[in-house]
Amino acid sequence: MKTMGRTSSPEKVQLFCGAIYSPQADMERAKADLEAAFGPIFFSSEVFDFNFTEYYFGEMGAGLKKIFFAFENLIEQDFISEAKLTANEIEERHSKLSGDGASHLRTVNLDPGYLSSAKVVLPTTKDNCHRIYLKDGIYAEITLSYTKPAFKPLSWTYPDYATPEYISFFNELRARYRNKLPKM
Repeated sequence: MKTMGRTSSPEKVQLFCGAIYSPQADMERAKADLEAAFGPIFFSSEVFDFNFTEYYFGEMGAGLKKIFFAFENLIEQDFISEAKLTANEIEERHSKLSGDGASHLRTVNLDPGYLSSAKVVLPTTKDNCHRIYLKDGIYAEITLSYTKPAFKPLSWTYPDYATPEYISFFNELRARYRNKLPKM
């Protein structure tokens, strides 16, 4: 006899934030703002050159860098919408007026996400066929999936997330995350 599935609380996940930043960004202040919002950072990636797209050049200029920060406290999965909105507010605080004073230009682009044992999830404000609506104008997509022995990109994965360097970071973060989980 088959029985109806029962709901349960999902496992907490590892919050992280990718930061693309210009040479003009005050990354120490941005890092402090992230820690004030999400708690202490316990693990960071190396600093990567961000040269995968020119998408940000008009706003942030050339010579962009990227770093990932992982936060000590695990989160509930549905917190990711709030994390994205908070990251957008921090970006605004780090914006500068354009030369003509008509608009604000970001010096840092903050992309929070979460990691579980099985996947890396990124929230976004943009809808697409592979994204699911969460709430408050935020959608989410699975960006990397875990198949032993490593994370693997999907057909829509951003090119930088598919690099061996990023995947190596997420594999290490997964190991650290799994050490935080309660032992069964």
